Amino acid sequence: MTSTLSNKVALVTGAGTGIGRAVAEDLAQQGATVVLVGRRREVLDEVAEAITARGGRAAVRPTHIEDAADVAALVEWVRKEVGPVDILVNNAGAASNILNVRWIPEDEWNQVLGVNLTAVYLLTQAVLPDMIDRGEGTIITVSSLAALRPNLLGGAAYGAAKAGVRNFMTYLHNTFRNDGIRATCILPGEVSTPIMDNRAQPPSREVREAMVQPEDVARAVVLCATLPARTVIEELVIAPTYLRDTSGDIEASRWKGSPSELR
Repeated sequence: MTSTLSNKVALVTGAGTGIGRAVAEDLAQQGATVVLVGRRREVLDEVAEAITARGGRAAVRPTHIEDAADVAALVEWVRKEVGPVDILVNNAGAASNILNVRWIPEDEWNQVLGVNLTAVYLLTQAVLPDMIDRGEGTIITVSSLAALRPNLLGGAAYGAAKAGVRNFMTYLHNTFRNDGIRATCILPGEVSTPIMDNRAQPPSREVREAMVQPEDVARAVVLCATLPARTVIEELVIAPTYLRDTSGDIEASRWKGSPSELR
């Protein structure tokens, strides 16, 4: 095992599946102690077992990251159990079931913004004091190309939240760079993760194989985390090489959840 991140503590949200799992495993391979955060303990435990089986170090803490009290308890627990957070990877994401803003209910809108945007603010606020005290720290947030090219594929709420978090990461960079804090926003195109199952027309296996894969995004995260502290990647776009025709998917998304008389 390499040790580029030896003695570093990395907290990864959404660590049970997809991009989060790949990121956690790769950071552990680089020597970091990885704190796995998500809602389902059994899934996180499985990832932790895979990491420790390869000689890595992992801790598990189920958390509702959009809840301020839960986040505060999480960061305090991490500080006591493994040490202050050196690397925060905001990866957890959620998309709405209804994608057209004409019909999305308020609770769905708020849930998507809670996971994708509010949680990033809460976690960042919780880890910043320790990072500023030490004069270094890395905060990496997985946004989406939906922040730059919003459409019906991701939906109104998802695009708005991902644009908001991109703005927030730029704010962090501009505000805390001279405190030694590196803030990076990664914007992937379509990634073959379970969130694709929420699509109005879920992509086929063949289509998913041509998408960016979780391990591709994980390699980008590791690059950002392992560069010398003097260097920061402010923003990184990672997209499929092949541009597919999404017109049918977009049309299906337009009507998902619409009143039956408008279908």
